[in-house]
Amino acid sequence: MTITKNNRTFNLLLKVGFAEGVSFLILLLIAMPLKYLMDMPLPVRIVGMAHGILFIGFALVLLKATLEYKWPIKLAVIGFLLSFVPFGTFYLEKLLKDK
Repeated sequence: MTITKNNRTFNLLLKVGFAEGVSFLILLLIAMPLKYLMDMPLPVRIVGMAHGILFIGFALVLLKATLEYKWPIKLAVIGFLLSFVPFGTFYLEKLLKDK
């Protein structure tokens, strides 16, 4: 498994992963409490849409990186599953940078 840290795809994966992780935290920690505690559903619609787009983008860039770098399927699956966990994409970034 070869990771070229100066490669465009690798850098894009890190950036999209970071943005997806931040949007997930904003959705969970700000938008959802506003919806359920203050009866303000609009932030969930806006942040939820942005998060959904970033999630799909992350999955596509992860697939591209997996194919480009010939990563093991196990790494791709772990990366995808981590995107469902709060702070998961931040952990994935650390995992990939350490390799």
